[in-house]
Amino acid sequence: MGEDKRLAAVVALAQGMAAAHGSHEAWRAAAAGACRALGGSFAALSVWERELGRLRVLVNVGERAEGEDEFPEDESYPVHQFPEITEFLHERWAGGGEPDAWVETARGPAAGGRPGYVHQRVAALRRRGRGSCVVAPIVLHGRAWGELYVARPAGAPVFERADADFATVLAAVVAAGIAQAERLEEVRRLAYTDALTGLANRRAVDGKLDEAVEAHRADGTVVSLVVCDLNGLKQVNDTRGHAVGDRLLERFGSVLSLCGAMLPGALAARLGGDEFCLLAVGPSADEAVKAADELCRRAAELELGEGVACGVASTGDPIGPVRSARRLFRLADAAQYRAKALRADRPVVAGREGPDDPVMRLVDTPSVQDPAERRQFRGRS
Repeated sequence: MGEDKRLAAVVALAQGMAAAHGSHEAWRAAAAGACRALGGSFAALSVWERELGRLRVLVNVGERAEGEDEFPEDESYPVHQFPEITEFLHERWAGGGEPDAWVETARGPAAGGRPGYVHQRVAALRRRGRGSCVVAPIVLHGRAWGELYVARPAGAPVFERADADFATVLAAVVAAGIAQAERLEEVRRLAYTDALTGLANRRAVDGKLDEAVEAHRADGTVVSLVVCDLNGLKQVNDTRGHAVGDRLLERFGSVLSLCGAMLPGALAARLGGDEFCLLAVGPSADEAVKAADELCRRAAELELGEGVACGVASTGDPIGPVRSARRLFRLADAAQYRAKALRADRPVVAGREGPDDPVMRLVDTPSVQDPAERRQFRGRS
């Protein structure tokens, strides 16, 4: 491949990774771009998992052999099968420079290859009908991160030393793309995470609830929302300081997460201040109420605070049509407001109260200007 074509291939690889949305797309773009750049028929991107002593495949692209899924759930190889891994696992390249890529063939070591390192890879090449491969370590933040692997089929021209040198360049580009993808993932994570408790935040709840209500409208999926206020937080802050109040919030966040685990796939979130919620999509209304009941019980046992006021609204209960996330929020919030007014030690559930209850009036008459309805859920328009 001429210099101009190789330069164009490097640019295409970088652009492909830069345009990726999320890690999986970045992995695919890296492997596919390297495969094209090196004229391969197959490529894989793998990561070293030091704590497990294995090389785990993240993505396979191109002409995949039997058992090679695009995004394998658990395709991994123990370190002892690839002795060259140990060279990179404990190596650091703090001042720049990258470890060289190398070539292996189905016939044995290639010129400039790594004698003594080829046995397992040679066997794999033969088993999968491939004639040669080039392996390029990926270094990220001065430490071996994983490897880029590109292969050609049996009968195709064997990779040469120049291809290995080019693969080293490609691996450096891939490393830069992975670093960018990881930074973006971290930014996204922070954007949807409450910094104090580590739970989801209001933005995350809004997005998932909108999707959940759409699913409910489309196929009747049950959507349940548990909204709760942590009682006694202000008093803790005023008498014992905000550091102790933060500790109460963190502990309650752990309790909320634990109870949320009772509902498969539930989202546990801190909405702000002393307000928290659980959002469950799929489990029945009774299951959501059971989790809320357990939440009230465990919150009452916390050393700090005064328990929790908890309201539940579920499309699985007789609450009328739910055509918007806002309506479900209002119902759950009104139920929580009722629980707080009653100093209830169990959840109040929208649709399961008497006809004189403000929550029930809100269910029956969505347009009524009840104080609980006017309160609405803070921040939603």
